[in-house]
Amino acid sequence: MKNRAFPKTKKLIVANWKMNPESLKEAKKLFGAIKKKNFNTKKIISVICPPYLFESDLALNYTGGKYRFGLQDIHFDSDEKSTGEISTEMAKNSKVEYVILGHSERRENGETNEIVSGKIKKTIESGLVPIICIGEVERDEHGSYLRFIEKQIFESLDGISKAKLEKIVIVYEPVWTIGKGKKSMDAHEIHQMTIFIKKILVNLVGKNVAMNIPILYGGSVDADNCVDIIEMGEVDGLLVGRSSLNPHVFGDILKNLE
Repeated sequence: MKNRAFPKTKKLIVANWKMNPESLKEAKKLFGAIKKKNFNTKKIISVICPPYLFESDLALNYTGGKYRFGLQDIHFDSDEKSTGEISTEMAKNSKVEYVILGHSERRENGETNEIVSGKIKKTIESGLVPIICIGEVERDEHGSYLRFIEKQIFESLDGISKAKLEKIVIVYEPVWTIGKGKKSMDAHEIHQMTIFIKKILVNLVGKNVAMNIPILYGGSVDADNCVDIIEMGEVDGLLVGRSSLNPHVFGDILKNLE
């Protein structure tokens, strides 16, 4: 599918630095160390998502072709009165290509599926690629978490045409696996969830579009489990949080996936 967010022959590895590091000097040092890592660009697309305060400086001064840049959020409007927000126009002028939307930490602070939907629409209209996060806070024996995920998908993608949905990326990131000391989901369980998500997408947009929407996994990804997650989980890439702040670990993830 020509409008797919990235080729099927590649895996998308997204580094979410969250609110790290504390200074531009440290950000430059971290990115400088990551840049030294070699990986096969024919197989992997690596996207760095630092805080916006640092992203512009890193991206505009980067002359290599190995890494792409993304933001951790964006505003759904271009209203100049939106104090503190970042517009898609600002993002594009900062060499941003991807945007993480609906991350669990933003949803926890009150971001609704409706707000996420507005951001997805604006991102696609601006020619950027939305990386849409979904995932349950906890699991229960009755399977109500499955309905929770289904609702997240339906409401977040509400009102967006099939043609535009061809351009999205979905990240399954179970909230209960995020954080220091937590463990990633079992790769076979991840595979079951990717099948479940695909079924929801088929019901929403039809098989032709749904089967071409990439699904990534996020949640305690590291150099030791990344290959199993990709191969046995049958996902199209990874959203890497804490491990992306360690250039050696992140470099090993990129190298191991070759």
